[in-house]
Amino acid sequence: MNAKVQSLKAFLAGAGRVAFVEVARTKGSTPRETGAFMLVSGSATFGTIGGGQLEYMAIDKARQMLFSPLEGEMAAERPEGVVSEGTASASSTAAATPPGGFAATLPSRGRDIRATLDIALGPDIGQCCGGRVELLIQLVDPALEAKLVAAAETEEAQRPHVYILGGGHVGQALASAMALLPVHVVVVETRAEALKGMPEAVETKLTPMPEAMVREAPAGSAFVVLTHDHALDFLIVAEALKRRDAAYVGMIGSRTKKATFRNWFLKSADGSEAEFARLVSPIGGDAVKDKHPQVIAALAAAEIITALARYYLPVDGPKYSQSSGGGRSTASSQTF
Repeated sequence: MNAKVQSLKAFLAGAGRVAFVEVARTKGSTPRETGAFMLVSGSATFGTIGGGQLEYMAIDKARQMLFSPLEGEMAAERPEGVVSEGTASASSTAAATPPGGFAATLPSRGRDIRATLDIALGPDIGQCCGGRVELLIQLVDPALEAKLVAAAETEEAQRPHVYILGGGHVGQALASAMALLPVHVVVVETRAEALKGMPEAVETKLTPMPEAMVREAPAGSAFVVLTHDHALDFLIVAEALKRRDAAYVGMIGSRTKKATFRNWFLKSADGSEAEFARLVSPIGGDAVKDKHPQVIAALAAAEIITALARYYLPVDGPKYSQSSGGGRSTASSQTF
């Protein structure tokens, strides 16, 4: 199970009553897109709809719904520091009620099951996005909880794959950076010790033939090659460049290494200039001269995400989009 699904299940299991806050509609410039959501409990949140006053207002309204009793029901006890109905207490936090008391404009009479907020993101609430957001807020019941978990599992299955071939210092740093992003990361190594300490969200593969992983990868994958052996790098990159459906092929190294690879690729690996032109090397570019593994990883991660975005959502529409059934469907479900 991936880390996001695990975190979602843990939140739902331990939060008690929970409200679901979704961006139902947007107009103009807004911090998050339609479909973005967060979960609100009495003392915590999961996810975000964009932060700022918009989120403060949504959290407060959600907690009004959580703690206002249904007919014939005792009011639920509010955790210390949680504010509702626009009231304040000495122990309240900014996350509970926004500065300026905007939550006071959101009265509640009895516990609502569903509510909508239509919020202009202007100076009246201390935001300058200029757009407008309609939020849907509803209490989470078992059916909605199951849908949220299923959607998270489907999203994970649809994520583009990023193969990091090599688990050395840069591979470790890149795995840590990519683990935070909406991709499925696979670190491939020939050495078992190099796979130790990888982030929990990262899949690891130990194999004597890493080039075979390239052949088996899904369409639209990104390949980053940085093994401990230049000859192995060349072999893996040659396989990746043969994948015309690869979103990104990168190799760590210098311009000299790239030139050496080109000579070998064209003369000994039956490669073409058109295939070679798709190789990104050095990864992360050469504008920043800092060679710390973490710096290289940060630059490469941005480069990879940009390449994936261009691949999945080019100007003329997506090349690929994935459905929960394993086939190809519409772009609406695509991460990028």
